[in-house]
Amino acid sequence: MTAAAYPVGHRDNEDVALLPFSRAHLEGALKLSQEMSWPYRIEDWDVALQLGHGFVLERAGTVIGTAAWWPYGETHASVGMIIVAKAAQGRGYGARLMDALLASARPRTISLNSTAEGITLYRRRGFLPTGIIHQHHGIPRQSHETPRSGLVRPMAASEFEAIARLDRTATGLERRQLLNRLFDSGDGYVLLRDGMLRGYAISRLFGRGHVIGPVVAESPTDARALIEFAIAQLGPVFVRIDTPASSQLGEWLESIGLPRVSDATTMVLGTPAPWTEPARIFGLANQSFG
Repeated sequence: MTAAAYPVGHRDNEDVALLPFSRAHLEGALKLSQEMSWPYRIEDWDVALQLGHGFVLERAGTVIGTAAWWPYGETHASVGMIIVAKAAQGRGYGARLMDALLASARPRTISLNSTAEGITLYRRRGFLPTGIIHQHHGIPRQSHETPRSGLVRPMAASEFEAIARLDRTATGLERRQLLNRLFDSGDGYVLLRDGMLRGYAISRLFGRGHVIGPVVAESPTDARALIEFAIAQLGPVFVRIDTPASSQLGEWLESIGLPRVSDATTMVLGTPAPWTEPARIFGLANQSFG
């Protein structure tokens, strides 16, 4: 099944239409994610739609499937929020949505974070696994005072350009639009050493509480300092952090009351984005944005 076989607006023999994702579909998308126990708020769907592009499958006015992608410059993109209603699964709708995304986003290199159930679908389209993401969440059980090292402080608006440059170095991606939107809706923190910006983190409302991410730093110690500072500003609230398995943060996150609750497999179609050490990603914005 290819995207060409199912152009936008096409209806199959079950009268299911593939349509561009618009604001009119937000309520339907929210209901679909609630059915799957995905903790998106309608505000989370809205932000995703503002930043990217997507498709829905609609039957008799009801959204039964969603998928979205987000461009990072002209060469890379991420895809996510791929959901098919439980009653409609097993009929090729996930493949139909994915093929529409690929037709829309290619020839960019595309990355995603897959559940175990989705890996076969993505492998068939040429995606290869490149890593594992661990989701940690909970209410930190110990009080966190603001670290006294003096390395971390709230970001200033004038530091946005330096943060965008650091992010591009760490990820190989042009994510200026994403970062601008996330800073607008959350709180940013920076880590400075010898007067130079060496890391940053964003804390914002998302899902069941707050997500801390992206987190970019040069070492696990610096990433921990950024996360500790962000947690100290929040108090006893639900916190989620999605971190690469290679981050060396897992044991510490467990120790402060953020247990590992699930894994996702990072997969890439095309040439992975280049990145320059020492800065790297220690926390994702979310598993869809990367």
